[in-house]
Formats: sequence, C-alpha cells, structure tokens
Amino acid sequence: MGELFTFFGLISHDHTFIYATHLALVVLIVLVLAKVATANMQVVPRGTQNVMEAYLGGVLAMGADVMGKEEARKYLPLVATIGLLVGVANIVGVIPGFEAPSSFLDFTLALALVVFFYYNFEGIRKNGVVAYFKHFLGPVWWLYWLMFPIEIVSHISRIISLSFRLFGNVKGDDMFLMVLLMLAPWLLPMIPFALLLFMAFLQAFIFMMLTYVYLGGAIAVSDDH
Repeated sequence: MGELFTFFGLISHDHTFIYATHLALVVLIVLVLAKVATANMQVVPRGTQNVMEAYLGGVLAMGADVMGKEEARKYLPLVATIGLLVGVANIVGVIPGFEAPSSFLDFTLALALVVFFYYNFEGIRKNGVVAYFKHFLGPVWWLYWLMFPIEIVSHISRIISLSFRLFGNVKGDDMFLMVLLMLAPWLLPMIPFALLLFMAFLQAFIFMMLTYVYLGGAIAVSDDH
C-alpha cells in the first residue's frame, strides 16, 4: 500500500518534513483560534469566544469529576491545550490531502512524556519525595519488595499506553480513509467521514481524561493509598 497523498508531500516526501509541516499547521490553527476567541471579549460570548468558553467549561467539568473543581481549574491550561492540539491534529487528518500529526509516533510520544513527567513532578512537589514514592509500596509492608517494581513498571507503561493508543487509532483512521478514497472517491465517503470526525474528538477526550486521572492520582497521595 502506497503512502498517503498530502499537499506538503508535493514538496518533499521526507518523514520529518511531512511531520513538521503538519505540526506547524496545527499549532498555527490553535493559535489563530485562541487569538480570534480573545480578540474581542464580551460578557455575553458569541461566535468563536462562545465555542471556546463552552470547550473550556466542558474540560473543567471533566476534571472536576476526577479531582474537584479547584484542582481541575489549576491544571485546566495544560489539559485544555493538550486537548486542542490533539483534537485539531486529529481533525486535520480527516481532510483529504493532509495527514494528522497524531499519526506520527513522534507527536504522541512527546505529549505522553510531557504528561508523565509533569504529573510525577506535581506529585513530588505537592507531597514531597518520600511521601510520593512511599505510596508506590502499597498498604502491606511485607509486600513492599514486590509492589514497588510493579508500580514503577505500571507508571512507565503509561507512556506507552498514552502514546501508542493515540498513534495507533489515528494511524488506523488514516489507512481506512486512504482505502475508502481509493474505492469510492466521491460522495460515499461522506458517511464514514462523520465517524472519523467523531473518533477524532473521542481520542482527544480520552487523552485529556487520562491526563486528569494521572494528575489526580499523583496529587491525592495518602498513607493508606
């Protein structure tokens, strides 16, 4: 099966070039959305401001269910920014002629590493080094020797889980879209496009939810957890 056709691929087929140009496009779209939404702020939001406020309200409500509203608001900038990047990146890949940056492992692994290091940093900062790593030992002292390596492996596996889940799903969607356009290049793909668009939002939602869950688990360390 050949490579996906992309407009940027007409310039160069280099993997790094394709990834960098599509990532730059996604970042530009996110910055433009943020600029337009905040350019003329109104008490009664309209247009882009209304959409962005609804989005931020939804992300905040999601986080409030995991760690409480006060803590969720604290981490809202990080989680909402990640959600925007992942969501826009996924949607770009649904448009024929473009490839989702999230279908590159470079992008998903970078996001997963940011989340991994940040939630561990927050856990240590809030609870202290000793208290944070103590909860890796489990509640039973005579199982400390077993629980600690299991917890370490479990936390490291989150990097793989976050990055490969997003990468695999989006890459699979790209392959599905390519086959679909080869078999039925006109009106019939419009129905599957709706499904692909739904999956783009779903993957962004899952990434944001897991980020909140990992942050909530890191900062809510207690002696009996």
